[in-house]
This record gives sequence, C-alpha cells and structure tokens, in this order.
Amino acid sequence: MNKKREELKRRLTAVFREVFSRESLEITEATTAHDIEEWDSLMHITLVVAMEKEFGLQLRAAEVGRLKNVCEMLDILEERATQ
Repeated sequence: MNKKREELKRRLTAVFREVFSRESLEITEATTAHDIEEWDSLMHITLVVAMEKEFGLQLRAAEVGRLKNVCEMLDILEERATQ
C-alpha cells in the first residue's frame, strides 16, 4: 500500500469510528457491511456523507452505488479526494 493510500485509510478509519461510535473499530480493504452489524442502508448514507465532508468531495450516485467495501471507497478517494 502506498503512502497516500495508507493516509487515506487512516482518515477513513477515523470516519468509520465516528459514524459507528466505536473507537476501537478496525477496517481492512475487504471490510463490507456484513462485517459491521450497524452498517445498514441508512448508516451507509451517513457514512458516505461523513466521507464527503472529511475528504472534500461529492460522490455521484453511481459511485455511491458501487461502494461495496472499503477497497472501493479507497479507490474513489485516491482518484478524487481534494483534502
């Protein structure tokens, strides 16, 4: 994992911890909604909004629809994050 992706993952982990109110939550690139009990469709939207705020971007509907795991989130952040 390159330095930029590592930094994005560190920041994304902080977003996950805040959204799910779990300070010890650890994510991997393979983490999906099946791995986090509270990650339902409403929490998915909350997570996306928090990601957008943290990274200074606005995801398109098609991008939100393809966010199936942390790896896909990091891929988009690597391409588009402005902060």
